[in-house]
Order: sequence, then structure tokens, then C-alpha cells
Amino acid sequence: MSDLFWLTDAQMARLAPFFPRSHGKPRVDDRRVLSGIIFINRNGLRWRDAPASYGPHKTLYSRWKRWSEKGIFARMMAGLAAEHGEKTTVMIDATYLKAHRTATSMAAKKGGVVA
Repeated sequence: MSDLFWLTDAQMARLAPFFPRSHGKPRVDDRRVLSGIIFINRNGLRWRDAPASYGPHKTLYSRWKRWSEKGIFARMMAGLAAEHGEKTTVMIDATYLKAHRTATSMAAKKGGVVA
């Protein structure tokens, strides 16, 4: 697949200081796993739908879960934002909610109570 996302060497160099130390057994390839996590989050896929190029979906999920709980991703974002000297916080909400057809105001037209 040519539409897969891969972090570049420069991007990995900027992220490397935020990685936790490996204790005991060495971690699998950070570039592969982080690229897979970004790909999944960018495209809104389920973990099990991750392309095989990124490795097992359980590895992607477990790394995302562990590092999220430890605050590593939050420190990455804060550290990268601090490099640019931004004094304000920008938040992006990408929430998508699907309403059931009974959630519309059609009940009011059929004799329901109008607020």
C-alpha cells in the first residue's frame, strides 16, 4: 500500500527524547509502531483494521494504551509545542455523533410537547 503513513528520520529524531527507557527486553521498532498508531488515529480505524505493515494490532494498541496512561503522548505534544514558543492552547474537537431518527423534532409534529 502506498497510502500508508511513515514517520521520517527527522520526525523520529524530534520525538526520540520523549520516549521512555526500555527496561529489560528491547521494544519493537518505534517508527513502525508510532506510524501505525498515527495511521489508525488519523483514519478513525479500529485497532484490528491496522495494515499488516505496522505489525500486530495488539502491539499498536498496547503501546498506545501504556504510553497514554503514563502521559508520554501528552509530554510529546507539550514538548513539541514548547519548541515553537506558543503561549496559547489550541484544542481541536473531532467528535462525530450520529443521532437516531427519533431524536429529531418529528415527535412535536405528531402531537408531542413543544418546548
